[in-house]
Amino acid sequence: MIRCTTPLLAALTVTACASQPMGAAALPDGAPGRFAALPETVTAAPQDWIAAFEDPVLSALVDEAMQANPSLSAARAGVIAARAAARGAGGARLPSLDGRIGVTDQDAPAQSGTSYSLGLEASWTADVWGRLSDQARASALTAEAVHADWRGARLSVAAGVAQAWYGLIEAREQRDLALADVETRTRQTDIVERRFQRGVARSSDLRTARSALASSEAVLALRERAVDTAARALEIQLGRYPANALAIDGGLPALGAVGDPGSPEALLQRRPDIVAAEARMQAAGFSADAARKALYPGLTLRAELRDTGASPGDIFDAQNLTRIVSASVLAPVFRGGQLRAERDRQAALAEQASARLVETVLTALREVENALSADGRLARRVEALAAASAEADAALELVERQYASGVATIFELIDAQTRATQAQGQLITARRERVDNRIALYLATAGGFAAQGGQAGEL
Repeated sequence: MIRCTTPLLAALTVTACASQPMGAAALPDGAPGRFAALPETVTAAPQDWIAAFEDPVLSALVDEAMQANPSLSAARAGVIAARAAARGAGGARLPSLDGRIGVTDQDAPAQSGTSYSLGLEASWTADVWGRLSDQARASALTAEAVHADWRGARLSVAAGVAQAWYGLIEAREQRDLALADVETRTRQTDIVERRFQRGVARSSDLRTARSALASSEAVLALRERAVDTAARALEIQLGRYPANALAIDGGLPALGAVGDPGSPEALLQRRPDIVAAEARMQAAGFSADAARKALYPGLTLRAELRDTGASPGDIFDAQNLTRIVSASVLAPVFRGGQLRAERDRQAALAEQASARLVETVLTALREVENALSADGRLARRVEALAAASAEADAALELVERQYASGVATIFELIDAQTRATQAQGQLITARRERVDNRIALYLATAGGFAAQGGQAGEL
């Protein structure tokens, strides 16, 4: 026998409130059409800024990092998780169907025995006000933001590897300079010692020369430590054991003119952190709408097909089949203020996300302007230090001849050597700083680059 419970059906005519996504990223008022610090003469922006350095070792290291960097692995997994969450949120708008099989053993005065049941239960919550759609849109936008985060992580890792590689090259060049300084001071100390043995130089001259040599040896030890530290830092970014086993080939690259970074407006569409912030702002807007609509009544439909019997075979008997169909309208009456508190919280989070988008845009513009402005100044600094280093080398050569002929003092010789070494060291540092700044410019403008292997392609 089939028993039917008449469902409570009400004529329910509603108009869902369409959610409006919040505004997109925009430039601040008064923003120029081109970056203010951009020089008048620029070259075409490289399609692959890694390849623009013409350093095959760097390209290989970036490829390796794209495959093995642990932060990229975590970011990639985050994208997969966010997309799965978005699929789950979208599935909430569809009906659900559950199967059930059970055994009940009852021992009571009125009724005892074992019964078996088999059934199907379907339910569907009507998205009357669009609340479930808002939640699904928010989750999908969050997945887009996480994907943009992953693209930004790839760019950051590539820039980090490039800066670490050229930092390691600088450390090696500084170490080589310190080694050359030790060799020069050793040679100078030998000269002073021979002069002292001939009675031409005083003992104070010899002790001063030895002191300068010991100081240079201390600097060399410091520079060797810097090389070890820089190598291990790079190996970590490559996902390697920090064994200080990298072969250091090549030198700091020569840089040409700055490439055209495009317009500030184009930056808003290209830079991953801005894209992510915009998606999160829009997601927050949909979440705020969903929290507001949670205060409205909801309509749920349920249907159940169930068969019970005293033996397992009875549950397949159509005579015992029961069909239940029901509809219910559920409206929140008292929740201790939880729903209104959640509505207010989500509204505040949407406002916060909007402010963070503005902050992200301003930070991006500042980073580009700073890198553009610094490039020209660093180029002038490199040029000036190159001239200073050349003059210091010439002065050292002159003082060495003067000391050998007894015209210059030991202090003048030591001072000339110190100035020459310092000038060369400052030049190396300035060249590396300019390379770092150029990499920072590529990072700030979200420059494109090609990479091979595991995590290089789009998800």
